[in-house]
Amino acid sequence: MKIGVTAYPRTLQGTGASRRLRGSGRVPAVIYGAGKPAAPVELDHNALLRQLKIEAFHASILDMSVEGSAERVLLRDFQMHPWKQLVLHVDFQRVDPNKKIHMRVPLHFVNAEISEGVKTGGGVVTHVMNDIEVQCLPDHLPEYIEVDLKDAKLGDTVHVNDLKLPEGVEPIPKLKGDNPPVATVQVPKVVVVEEEVAAPVTEITGQAPEAAAAADGETKEGGKESK
Repeated sequence: MKIGVTAYPRTLQGTGASRRLRGSGRVPAVIYGAGKPAAPVELDHNALLRQLKIEAFHASILDMSVEGSAERVLLRDFQMHPWKQLVLHVDFQRVDPNKKIHMRVPLHFVNAEISEGVKTGGGVVTHVMNDIEVQCLPDHLPEYIEVDLKDAKLGDTVHVNDLKLPEGVEPIPKLKGDNPPVATVQVPKVVVVEEEVAAPVTEITGQAPEAAAAADGETKEGGKESK
């Protein structure tokens, strides 16, 4: 999936200039890397906000156009306003086609509902990880990595090294060495709630046994029973 981004050269810099730029519906940004000087640019705010809501935008090589020149870039960072739907700043990194990149790629879990552990074992799939950091050449970067759970049985755990990664893609060395869990299939825990049992009452007085005994004692002390 190719995603295009249109940017424009940015001449004015600084806090005041950035504030005025945002007020005009633009977002300040910078492009850096690949042995070239950093270049300040600006983007249309509403178009960028829509793209930030697309999963692939965060894990794809983006085709950026700046005054007719093309740049291949990665989205590396962006800052949002604490409570407004307002993008404050964006960082893009140029990519060198001959150098490996590190990138977080989303995981897509499939076939959990037909797996033995879920369908017949009554288990529940828990996603321990929702994305994974990989290394590869830019042209090999996948939009996502599929985790097929159709063979998962009750009690199974899928680890990083169990994943079937596309050709030329591998986990970063730390993940490969640690081999952490990605998903588990376990029987859900049952929470037992103990109900309070009310004290039994007597048929005659309608009082709890302790209260009835106390009342009976008071009667005996007050006088003898008539025959």
